[in-house]
Amino acid sequence: MFRFHLELPDIILLIINKIKIMITPKEQELINFVHKLNNPWFLALFVAIAVWTIIWKGVALWKAVKNNSMPWYVVLLLVNTLGILEIIYIFFFSKKKAQQ
Repeated sequence: MFRFHLELPDIILLIINKIKIMITPKEQELINFVHKLNNPWFLALFVAIAVWTIIWKGVALWKAVKNNSMPWYVVLLLVNTLGILEIIYIFFFSKKKAQQ
């Protein structure tokens, strides 16, 4: 018996080809993106960015609470900038509050 392994995007493509549905360019772009998600390097990059962001966000939120700065806390909680806004707050704005 012949066994083979199909990934989820391959199964989706097989189903679409069997049904003979016309694929729009946007749908093809989505299918190509799903294929890229199967790349282990992409997954490693995604995890690294998530860990980076969580660490900086945690430190910035902790400093905002410690400095009793509710506006900064809300902004830091709701806005996701991959750690950039958090780093700016930690190194520039939180020190001003601590020194006062």
